[in-house]
Amino acid sequence: MDKKILLVAINAKYIHSNLAVHSIRVSLEQNGYSAEVREYTINNQIEEILDDIYIRKPALIGFSCYIWNREYVEKLIVELGKLLPACAIFLGGPEVSYNTDYYLDKYSNVIGVMVGEGEETFLEVAMKFSCNSQENVELIDKVYKENEIDCSSYDNIAGLCTRANRKPTLREPLDMSAIPFPYSNLKEFENRIIYYESSRGCPFSCSYCLSSIDKKLRYRDLELVKKELLFFLDNKVAQVKFIDRTFNCQKERCENIWQFIKDNDNGYTNFHFEISADLITDKQIEILNSMRPGAVQLEIGVQTTNEDSIKAIRRKMDIDKLRDVVRRLRAPKNIHLHLDLIAGLPYEDIESFRKSFNDVYNM
Repeated sequence: MDKKILLVAINAKYIHSNLAVHSIRVSLEQNGYSAEVREYTINNQIEEILDDIYIRKPALIGFSCYIWNREYVEKLIVELGKLLPACAIFLGGPEVSYNTDYYLDKYSNVIGVMVGEGEETFLEVAMKFSCNSQENVELIDKVYKENEIDCSSYDNIAGLCTRANRKPTLREPLDMSAIPFPYSNLKEFENRIIYYESSRGCPFSCSYCLSSIDKKLRYRDLELVKKELLFFLDNKVAQVKFIDRTFNCQKERCENIWQFIKDNDNGYTNFHFEISADLITDKQIEILNSMRPGAVQLEIGVQTTNEDSIKAIRRKMDIDKLRDVVRRLRAPKNIHLHLDLIAGLPYEDIESFRKSFNDVYNM
């Protein structure tokens, strides 16, 4: 049954990698199942991707879906229905988790849509798939010939919406420390950004952000995080991007990790963090200001400086403190800062957005 399961990511650029599919692949491998990962980009021609998938003859495909690739994935689903009519397709990711009926009703070859975290949910999918396959070693060939997909065995998997089960049992949030490390083989990530998460969830309730839905903020064991960061440093990975939604929301933990990076700096690796600037402490600024130029870069979500908009999106932000923090972080000129805005928020017209842009540009 080797490589009959295919995990597909379609990234925005070649330099990006998809943590989700690699995390799921390693979870499968640790439980005795196998899957092949294929990563493409939105710059690939549809025909290129279809050809590459077709020659692998998968019986089951899992697509990782995001805002930048959703329309692309939908086109692939339609064409795969013609080329591999008996291939069962499963979808997961933030762009499909909250509109499951749309995909199940529109595409007959979409068997299930995962809601929430995928490591355990897709493992159960693989278990059901492999169990069905082992009953008859010729099942896959038979399925291809008869153009039939057996869907019923997937109906009672927690965290998976199917046609027969539109409201599945939701899974308890995973233990972050139990999720396997996906980067033991760095060769497949050559010339790519490494994405890493030390936490999931967010303590805030910003209405535009899907992370605000997950209120159970969970952390990976700190010593395990340090061990994995040391692996990146020892192997001189070019860039590691933390995808924690608000990295500095737990003060002592944030300080501990930044101090560890400073103490173990290899003179090469860059670490990227998304932070809330008005939560930052004097001690954190002190650590950051003492780091090697280029060791760290920070992404700060400002989103808007319109007070009415800030209230409407349920965001907590002290703009004056944010401005002061940015000034203090800029002073040593050792950290690349990236400040975000969102266009189109409530109460923000073109004039208001111009003001937000100028406020942030001046920072």
